[in-house]
Amino acid sequence: MRLLILSDIHANLSALNAVLQQASSHPSAISAALLLGDLIDYGMHSNEVIESIQKDFPYPILCTLRGNHELVMLTQDYRRLSSDRCRQCSQYTRTILSENTWRYITDTMYPAALQELQIDGKKCLAIHGSLEDPYWRSISPGERSTAYASYDYVFSGHSHFPHFFEVYYEADCPQTRNKKKTIFINPGSVGQPRNLTPMAHFAILDTDTGAVSMERAAYDIAREQQAYTGQVHDFYRKRLEYGI
Repeated sequence: MRLLILSDIHANLSALNAVLQQASSHPSAISAALLLGDLIDYGMHSNEVIESIQKDFPYPILCTLRGNHELVMLTQDYRRLSSDRCRQCSQYTRTILSENTWRYITDTMYPAALQELQIDGKKCLAIHGSLEDPYWRSISPGERSTAYASYDYVFSGHSHFPHFFEVYYEADCPQTRNKKKTIFINPGSVGQPRNLTPMAHFAILDTDTGAVSMERAAYDIAREQQAYTGQVHDFYRKRLEYGI
């Protein structure tokens, strides 16, 4: 199985379309997808992204998690967002969500920020943030918490920084020299990367071989910026140019 792993689309329709176009030309056909939360907010196309996922998404979706931005829409508790401009942006987004988007958040998205999955005989954890705080804390490269030791794969988002690393835990298994491997994959952000690379980020995992492809897709940033016409702080428009 070849998994398309997406996170933090953040209402960037142009970036999502670029990802799907690039994924369709991948040498090995995609089997299914994981959506790790924060489909909405920051960008100006929250409703359009949801509609695209519902109507045009070309792959079966194994899970679609709620992220912290879906959470604040539901709770209207904006206190943990990082700045006043962020809070104002999220408050604006809530006012423009369509009935269809609300139904998707409440009825289709998994009602938590984490979900355990069995994929090709592998025990997997899909999580927006981390086990320390599934909505608001990120997994960092080098994570060694034994809380993840039982999983073969941990797929996470939230940080907007891509990573791929392996951790070897102690285990009572002489056959593997008493080691147990967990693979951590964060695909980065589709719609709002923060690694100084203004492209749409995603990952593809081949569960047969264990090969991981960390991908980037160029998209029409200027076109996406045209949707910002003073509704939110201009920072959210400009940051797309720099990947910050």
